[in-house]
Amino acid sequence: MKLHVNGATLHYEVRGQGPLLLLIPGGTGGAAAFDAIADSLAADYTVATYDPRGISRSTLDDPEAEQRVAEHADDALQLLELLHPGGPARVFASSSGAIAALHLLTTHPERVELLVAHEPPVVEVLPDAAEHRALIARVQDTLRAEGLMPAMAEFAAGLGGNGEARLPPQAAARAEQTMTDLPYFVGRIVPSFMSYTPDLRRLEESSDRLVLAGGQDSHGELPYRAVAFLAERLGKPIAHFPGGHVGLTTHPAEFGDTLRKALHQ
Repeated sequence: MKLHVNGATLHYEVRGQGPLLLLIPGGTGGAAAFDAIADSLAADYTVATYDPRGISRSTLDDPEAEQRVAEHADDALQLLELLHPGGPARVFASSSGAIAALHLLTTHPERVELLVAHEPPVVEVLPDAAEHRALIARVQDTLRAEGLMPAMAEFAAGLGGNGEARLPPQAAARAEQTMTDLPYFVGRIVPSFMSYTPDLRRLEESSDRLVLAGGQDSHGELPYRAVAFLAERLGKPIAHFPGGHVGLTTHPAEFGDTLRKALHQ
């Protein structure tokens, strides 16, 4: 299905029945990132998934348009308004998608019944934020001078990832689409989203609706450090999910079970 929003046309999918659960992917995942868990969740929820603007089947009116967290958050809001007008919904979001979801929570808390935010890399909250700004600048310079794969190597090294386990068949089958979307993600999503600073005061005000999640295998990596900072600042525990930053991809069954439990708290 398609939804026209400001500057883009979103591809979205809906399955199941019950309270609305909006799943917001990170990176280049798109709606397909949730294929392994959405049907199971649809036994209890009306599950909505979508491709963020510029990713996969969601097209931009202007392919060169600057990407902003606030606009991506408004896309999620427009989907909520379409599927559950005026009412709150449960939301799960990961990585860059979780950054957009944090903005949604701080600007429209009445529309979020519960947000499970898995490793949003809000590195601007960290005391060494200047180092991470330098990383993002190096990634962009490398992308322009040497191309995509050297830029990705620079980015991965800066995040501190450990090269997670081999991808399951479903994820491996998405590799071609992932490669197609990577230049857009690295070139325009990464610099915009990782320079975003969440409104900590408003997060504190809505912290009863926020579950901060991190990967069991992510300790010490940059996205996990950001989650740990938020957890300490807000006085909240970290809900640990299987795998690392892309645990949804590498451990889908266990990840889905953990998410179901988190949504019931």
